[in-house]
Amino acid sequence: MESPRNESTEVDSIMEQVRSDEGESRIKAAKEIRRLTKTCSINRRLLSNAIEPLVEMLKSGRDECAEAAILALLNLGVKDERNKINIVKAGALVPIIDLLQSENQNLQENATAAILTLTACSANKPTICSSGIIPLLVSILSHATNHQAKIDSLMALHNLSTLPDSLPTIVSSNPIPSLVSLLKTVRKSSKTAEKCMALLEPLLGFEQGRNALTAEPGGVLSVVELLEEGSPAIKEFAVCALLTMCESDRERYREVILKEGVIPGLLELSIKGTTAKSRSKARALLHLLRKSPCPRHEVEPAALENIVSDIVLRVDGGDRAGKAKKMLAEMVQVSMEQSLRHMQQRALMCTSNPSK
Repeated sequence: MESPRNESTEVDSIMEQVRSDEGESRIKAAKEIRRLTKTCSINRRLLSNAIEPLVEMLKSGRDECAEAAILALLNLGVKDERNKINIVKAGALVPIIDLLQSENQNLQENATAAILTLTACSANKPTICSSGIIPLLVSILSHATNHQAKIDSLMALHNLSTLPDSLPTIVSSNPIPSLVSLLKTVRKSSKTAEKCMALLEPLLGFEQGRNALTAEPGGVLSVVELLEEGSPAIKEFAVCALLTMCESDRERYREVILKEGVIPGLLELSIKGTTAKSRSKARALLHLLRKSPCPRHEVEPAALENIVSDIVLRVDGGDRAGKAKKMLAEMVQVSMEQSLRHMQQRALMCTSNPSK
């Protein structure tokens, strides 16, 4: 919009066109709304009243009309929580679900992007989860030929997974083979890998999820590799996922995890993890991977030396065994330094508080 003086007139003109009975006028107006709201938050507010007529355009049955409307709604919802909520309230989910099943790939991809935007709003998540859209998002994640559509469906599923009630529906829709496939092809430290693991971790709290991961060729390995190559956030998701598996049924999953060469990455995380949580989870998993873990709730750093020594003796493969032993030596050094600092602190306390 060129100047404040002309804003009202331009908005009124666009609103008149988008509400008209003439299809071409509505399409033209929708394209103009898309253009004006692409980067301008003020225009998103000024044109928010266009949401209802744009939703009606989604139901027209004309691909050109639906595409213009979905793109306009997509821009109206970006970085505007109120518009996101009002798009859902206006009844957009039903026609968007239809577009997700369209044979027109552009419409399907644009609808997936729109759902990603709408799921970014917490207030929308219960309504979206109950709409039946989750299996369609998993289908797009699994079968879409367009890479961006896959990523958008992954991000949307991750957004919905933060609502605990959504998890049973997500896991029963079987997204794990597709998540493993993505993990095998993307960079281990990428944002896509992070979203994959953020979605995968809570799904492994379900037996169906654990069964799916272990049944998928290279499934557990794809998680183990992230312990060594992932970003700090990814490593934390990965160790939490493996710990969830081992805690659910140690006898079943201990060997499954060990045979994928988890020890080097786990040792490094237990020493150099960037958060207390990641270090603690790594130590807890090392404790469970020991052949005969003692019944303790916490594993102290000094006790890890014995645990890891016991595991290293069972590591197959020269390279991984060598790395594990090198990490063990570093762990011993760290433990000695921690013990020395602890002794110095105790001596200092005794010096500053002499007995009377």
